[in-house]
Amino acid sequence: MTAAAADLPAHLEGWMPQRVAIEPASDRQAAEHVHRLATRHYENFPVASVVLPATLRPHFHAVYAFCRWADDLGDEVEGTSESLALLDWWRSETTAMFAGESPRHPVFVALKPTAERFGLTPEPFLDLISAFEQDQTVTAYETFAELRDYCRRSADPVGRIVLRLLCAYDERNVARSDSVCTGLQLINFWQDVDRDADIGRRYLPTEDLDRFGYSLQDYEARRTTPAFLELMRFEVDRAADLLGAGRPLADRLGGRFGAAIDLFAAGGLTICRKLRGIDYQVWETRPTVGKRDAAALLAGAMSRSLRRLVTR
Repeated sequence: MTAAAADLPAHLEGWMPQRVAIEPASDRQAAEHVHRLATRHYENFPVASVVLPATLRPHFHAVYAFCRWADDLGDEVEGTSESLALLDWWRSETTAMFAGESPRHPVFVALKPTAERFGLTPEPFLDLISAFEQDQTVTAYETFAELRDYCRRSADPVGRIVLRLLCAYDERNVARSDSVCTGLQLINFWQDVDRDADIGRRYLPTEDLDRFGYSLQDYEARRTTPAFLELMRFEVDRAADLLGAGRPLADRLGGRFGAAIDLFAAGGLTICRKLRGIDYQVWETRPTVGKRDAAALLAGAMSRSLRRLVTR
C-alpha cells in the first residue's frame, strides 16, 4: 500500500497497516484515539455530546471511530485501487476481531469490549465496508431497488448498531430505524443532486428518470424541466414517507434517545419542506437547515418528548 502520508488525514497516517503490524495499540492509546476522533468530528456526530450518558460515550466513540476510518479509507485515499486495498485490510481487521483474535489497531482495541458487552455482530460493520467499496466503483443507479440496497448497507447499519448499544434491538425497532436511516440518506441525495453531479455521481435511478420522461441528456445538462420537477416531487415524497414511517421509533425508545430520533426525523422532514418550498429546483438552489430552523427543531423535539412523558 503506497498512499503517501501527506495525502492522508493525520489519524489515518498514524495507524496504517505497516505500523499496526509492528506496534499494537495499548488500551490507553485506543481510548484516546477514538475519543479524539469523535470529539473532533461532532459536526458528523451532533447529538452524542448532549444525549449520551457518560457510561455509553466510550462505546459510541468506538463505533463512530470505526465508521470514520472506513469512510476516510474510501474517500480520503488517492486512487481507487489503494482505497479498495485498504478497505479490504479494514475488513480483515473487523473479521479477525469478531473471530476472537487480539486486535492491534486502536479502533478495534476500543471496539472489542463494546462488541462483547452488547453482543454486536460483524454483519452491520461488514455491510458498511461493502458500501464504501461500492462507492469506489459505482457512480450511478439503474433502479430504486439497487439504491435501496446501497442504503441498506451504507445507512441502516448505523441505526442497527445504535439499537444494540441502547439494548433496544427488536424486529419492530429495526424496521423503523431502517426507515429513518434510509429516509435521511435519500433526502441528503435529493438535497445534493447538483453537488453529486459535480463529482460524477448520480443517485436518481435511471428507471425513475425514464418514468417521468427526464432524459440522461437533460440530467447531464442540468436542465430544470416540468419532468424534472415531477421526478423530484416523487423522490422527496418517497423519502418523507420513510421518515414518517420510522418516526414512531421515538415513542418506543422514549427519553433522551427518543428525542434524538425525533430530532433526526424532523430535520429530514424539514429538508423535505424546504425542497418543496423551492419547487424542487435543486439544480439552482441547495436548501439547508439554518440556525433558526435548528432551534425550532430542538424546541419541537423537546416539546414532543415532554408530551410523551405526560401522556404515559
